[in-house]
Amino acid sequence: MKSARKIKDLLYEQVARIGKVFSSPKRLELIELLCQGEKTVETLAKEASISVKLTSAHLRELRMAQLVETERQGKNIYYRLVNKSVADLWVQIHTLAEERLIELQMSLQKIATQPNDLVHSDRDSLMKAARKGEVVVLDVRPSEEYLNAHLPFARSIPLEELRQRLGELPKDRAIVAYCRGPYCLLAVDAVALLQQEGYSAVHLREGVAEWAVTDKR
Repeated sequence: MKSARKIKDLLYEQVARIGKVFSSPKRLELIELLCQGEKTVETLAKEASISVKLTSAHLRELRMAQLVETERQGKNIYYRLVNKSVADLWVQIHTLAEERLIELQMSLQKIATQPNDLVHSDRDSLMKAARKGEVVVLDVRPSEEYLNAHLPFARSIPLEELRQRLGELPKDRAIVAYCRGPYCLLAVDAVALLQQEGYSAVHLREGVAEWAVTDKR
């Protein structure tokens, strides 16, 4: 009986390792960033606004839990998620949190600069409109993230290039901007700029990770 108890304790302890990894806000952000594609520790540190040393420590924890892997390319070491199930788990966790936590729901509502800026996608309708050219789906992430994966029919204009490339966007059609997911503010800034310049623009909460999970349902 004691032997069985020890085995059960060991099993739960091993599963809890994954939970411990997901208990850090910064590790969650790093996972979200890696959902966009492989990145160096320097890039991750810059985008997560933390030091390279701290980023390396978080990545070490993720690697010990078998959630990320590395590959050397020339002088650089790139980190990436071991497989799509890690991205799926991140989406499932933040979706559950959004359903259960009032504080999180209130914080998400503050992301939209105007009440109608944040749209919940009707995927079929959005894709039908995009296919017909009735709306422009705009990816404002860095171009390398777009090249790794993007929403169907999306065109890429990174946020940092948007003001200079406004002439590429039509003013007679709605623009649906998206970025890395519900906690990324790149699309929020893009919508604010587009509206200021007279475009009809809204912010799509979903990123490629959320889109992929929904595709499986």
